Formats: sequence, structure tokens, C-alpha cells
Amino acid sequence: MNTNLQTIRDYARPLRLSYTYQNLEEMLERHNDLGSRLEGFLEDLLHIEVVARSERSRQARIKNAGVPYKKHLEDLEPERLPKDAKTMLPALRTLDFVANGQNLVAYGNPGTGKTHLAIGLGFEAANQGFSVRFFSVPTLINRLKELKMQKNLLSIQKLFESTDLMILDEFGYISFDREGGELLFTHLSMRSERKSTIITTNLGFDKWKTIFGDPVLTTAIVDRITHNSFVLNMAGDSYRHRAN
Repeated sequence: MNTNLQTIRDYARPLRLSYTYQNLEEMLERHNDLGSRLEGFLEDLLHIEVVARSERSRQARIKNAGVPYKKHLEDLEPERLPKDAKTMLPALRTLDFVANGQNLVAYGNPGTGKTHLAIGLGFEAANQGFSVRFFSVPTLINRLKELKMQKNLLSIQKLFESTDLMILDEFGYISFDREGGELLFTHLSMRSERKSTIITTNLGFDKWKTIFGDPVLTTAIVDRITHNSFVLNMAGDSYRHRAN
């Protein structure tokens, strides 16, 4: 099979054009009077379709991520970031931690770039084919409680089990009751060592018990989240203030 025919078949496979893939040579023989012109036309047509479908999928992943605003890694100025983030940014940008199902916890005072970094990594992951979802933790807790009351937790359980990268923002800004803590722990456990989660928080781990109100549950969730994970100390001067 010549190069053009093989290229056409290579395009037909991801487009799920099974008939074209299996019967390409026969189809071209029916129109052999067109010669290489038909092969070139089909190659160009299917190439354009592959590119267009890939772009539609990328846009759908970004839309489904539910990020509240656009923040890209390119907009970060590394020299303004806290030391940990500056040092680890090149490794994080490879997204190996997402591919390996590892977590990232970024903690520190407000304004140091935690959410920007998390959303930027989320956009990069969506661009590279990973599924991404963003939640603020207070909103997520309320949603979990509502779904539990409606006896419909299965819908969000599937989301937690299947999403490649989950971004949980603003952990620790609002405390929650035991039920909320247990629901969060249960759903994060579904992802443990399989799928990647980014958590941004204004609290160090020693303060998490003030959010959960239960030292045993706090220890369990910290152990589960930090096992084989990246932890960024992003305490420092406000990134936003220094950027102005």
C-alpha cells in the first residue's frame, strides 16, 4: 500500500470510518481514472476532519471543566511565585502527576497564586486530552449533601471515579459539619492513587482539624490526600499585590 493510502487509513481509524478503513483500495479502484488526485483529496479531507474533531473535543473538555475564569500558566511570572512553586513548576507543567494519578496540595495565605496555578494546570491538562472538573469546596459540600438527600449520589460518584483531574479550590475558607467531611472523604477516597486531585487551601495540615472538627477523620483524609503527592508551601507576599 502506498504512503497516501496508508495515511488515509490512519485518519479513518480515529474517525471511526470503518467502511472507509476496510474498503479504501476497492473504493479507489472504482475511480482509478482520477488517479492520485482522488487520494490527495481524501487525505486532505480526512486530515481536516481529524483536526476539527480534535479541536471540538478540546473545547468540550474546557467547557465541561467548569472553571470560573480563564487563568493560563503562561500568564504566571515564575519569579513572583513562592519558592516551592517556582522550583516545582517545570515538573508540574509536564502533567506527569496527572498521568500518574498523583495529587497536588497548594497551601498558603491568599493572593499567592494557588488558584491561578491550579486553573492553569487544569487548562493545560484539558488541552492535552485529560478530563478536568473544577469545584470550590463549599459549593461541592453543599452539592454532595443535596444529592445525598435526593438519594442520587451515584451521579457524582461516577464523576469522581472517572475524571482525570479534579480541582478543589478554597478548602478551609468555610468549615463544615461531620456529614460534609465524611462525604468529602468518601469521594476523594474513590480517586486515591488512580486519579489526580489538586487542592488549594489557606491552611497548613496542622489546622485542618478546625475544618473537619474530628481529629480521626482529619488524619485519615490528610494521609489519603498526601500519599505519593506534591505539597507546595505557597506562603508569602500576595502575588496580586506584587504584580501591580
